[in-house]
Amino acid sequence: MPRQAVSPGSTGLLPRVYLWSVVHELLTMEDTMKRSSVLATILAFISADIAMADDKADITAAMNAWKDNLKSACGGGGAGKILPLYAEDGVLWGTISPTIRDEPKELEDYFVGACQKLPKLTVVFSNPLIRVYGGDTAINSGVYLFTYEKDGKPVELPARYSFTLVKRDGKWLIADHHSSAMPK
Repeated sequence: MPRQAVSPGSTGLLPRVYLWSVVHELLTMEDTMKRSSVLATILAFISADIAMADDKADITAAMNAWKDNLKSACGGGGAGKILPLYAEDGVLWGTISPTIRDEPKELEDYFVGACQKLPKLTVVFSNPLIRVYGGDTAINSGVYLFTYEKDGKPVELPARYSFTLVKRDGKWLIADHHSSAMPK
């Protein structure tokens, strides 16, 4: 079962207990001004939870786009398929390279090389842990399994990852991507 971060505003036990205590206070309150203040707090609490859920869904969609575009790029579609998912100032510390890449041309070179070294490359994410900070920055950490073809047979390469994403013009982009082979 995928892990999920519990944060203020989520459906964790502590926030629910707090919410019910606030609702109880609201129902037993006589002061109209205080009641309005408590009601505003409840609405803010609920709004933050909804916004965080939407952001997590958008980040999951961005990660699925990365997975699909990587498959397309390494299936003959070219590295240009994956580059638009990275921020203009995006950084990549790739699984199969000792070099950190911080220029768009360097990212492109990495993916061209990766697709040549690992033909028909695909990836499956597991156990993503997505955290959203301030509504415009998120970190997604977890494990993924790369599969590629060697001598006509599938080869698996388990790895761990951290993606830092930033929201620019309403779109989540990869600002930092670190990937390393899973220790044996």
